[in-house]
Amino acid sequence: MPDDQTDPVAAMMAADEASRALGIDVVEHGPGWARARMTVRPDMVNGHELAHGGLIFTLADTAFACACNSWGPLTVAAGAEISFLAPARLGDVLDADARARTRAGRTGIYDVTVRRGDQVIAEFRGRSSELRT
Repeated sequence: MPDDQTDPVAAMMAADEASRALGIDVVEHGPGWARARMTVRPDMVNGHELAHGGLIFTLADTAFACACNSWGPLTVAAGAEISFLAPARLGDVLDADARARTRAGRTGIYDVTVRRGDQVIAEFRGRSSELRT
């Protein structure tokens, strides 16, 4: 894998304090795709003892950011939505797999599936926009 100097995902993640604080790791990535992982910690559960939905969103958003920045140009989210299908609990290891669906000009659409093992717990769709530099 390229080093931080030539790999836009590695460079972006090296400066991503939010993902680091949440223990989100980018497991692997390539052009138009990425897989990120997070373990649900005690400080990530809500009053129902379930993983907070906003943190599951953040995991998916990190995978999305890596996939859409993997091409090289600085890219940001133009919008995103998530559907929660099953709860996650303390100690669960969650994987978020992001894939480019389509790209046209400076915009793109990416789908992210969040799983606990083989079980899908959330589906996320993000719209990206490359910034003019």
